[in-house]
Amino acid sequence: MAKNKEVTVEDRLRALYDLQLIDSRIDEIRNVRGELPLEVRDLEDEVAGLNIRLEKLVSSLEVIDNDITSRKNLIEEAKALIKKYTEQQKNVRNNREYNSLTKEVEFQELEIQLAEKHIKEFKVQIEQKKEVIAETKERLKERETHLKHKKSELNDILAETEKEEQALIQKSEDYKNEIEERLVSAYTRIRQNVKNGLAVVPIERGASGGSFFTIPPQIQVEIAARKKIITDEHSGRILVDAQLAEEQREKMEKLFAKIS
Repeated sequence: MAKNKEVTVEDRLRALYDLQLIDSRIDEIRNVRGELPLEVRDLEDEVAGLNIRLEKLVSSLEVIDNDITSRKNLIEEAKALIKKYTEQQKNVRNNREYNSLTKEVEFQELEIQLAEKHIKEFKVQIEQKKEVIAETKERLKERETHLKHKKSELNDILAETEKEEQALIQKSEDYKNEIEERLVSAYTRIRQNVKNGLAVVPIERGASGGSFFTIPPQIQVEIAARKKIITDEHSGRILVDAQLAEEQREKMEKLFAKIS
């Protein structure tokens, strides 16, 4: 819409409806992707979480292995002490010394029993953690496969539509630059507040597009006259007549065919 000529209301309505058709086409492309980008992000987060969990489980196994080694060392030390105290009992001078060494031996025997109990408990923990690790690995493998599939699906869609989407986004910006700022602001506001992003709609069977509310005949005549911008009192959408809408649709279909 050239800025060096007088811009009529009809020019504005046509430009606004063209802009709507472009933006609706962008919406369609994005709807084809649907929830895929979100699914991919969720799967990436899940895979990352499973990897962290796996790392922690493996790390906890190493800690338990170190605890077992520590207890085994303690047992060997206790056995060495028992041997030492038993040998010393052979050379005691009185019962007090003998009893004192006997208590030391008994204490070390208890230390061995306690260490052996801990080792058994640690081994049970290891088996339990190994089961969890195996389950986590299986889950991780399944989620990674699913993520790979979804990424491939998303990449295929992006490859098909990204060029068209970017071209349409540029066209949308071009059209906005050719329309008065106040109208673009109104269009954007309405688009954000209505279902399906439809801010400019044609009259269909006596009602605004996508609505069941009938437009009074006098208002329909005014819309067809294209002398002023009229909005639907129920939805706030900008209204255009069916003929104008059809003419602009045919025009924009040719543009879309070139872009795609």
